[in-house]
Amino acid sequence: MVKKVVVTMVDDLDKKSPADETVEFSVDGVAYEIDLTAAHAAELRDALKRWIPHARKSNSAKSVNGAVTKSRPVADRDQSAAIREWAKGAGFEISARGRISTEVRRAYEKAV
Repeated sequence: MVKKVVVTMVDDLDKKSPADETVEFSVDGVAYEIDLTAAHAAELRDALKRWIPHARKSNSAKSVNGAVTKSRPVADRDQSAAIREWAKGAGFEISARGRISTEVRRAYEKAV
């Protein structure tokens, strides 16, 4: 039997439209990422246009505690989303964001 897990990214702003992209940004040393439609991503970029020309580029974002944060590759995010979707269907309690427990990851790997 073949199982196919389909992950649909949803716009974090309106909670219903399919997301077209993940936008990463940093404010006050905290890195964020948000899944948005193309229109919402354009709105966010337009809102930042006033300040971007006056800002310096930074090689990395730092979290509040000073640790350097790195964004995860899209493949990792996609895999995490697939694991979360599978875990919900398999009866695991799992949050929408954050670390996925080793127990859930191992169960997912056994199942697929």
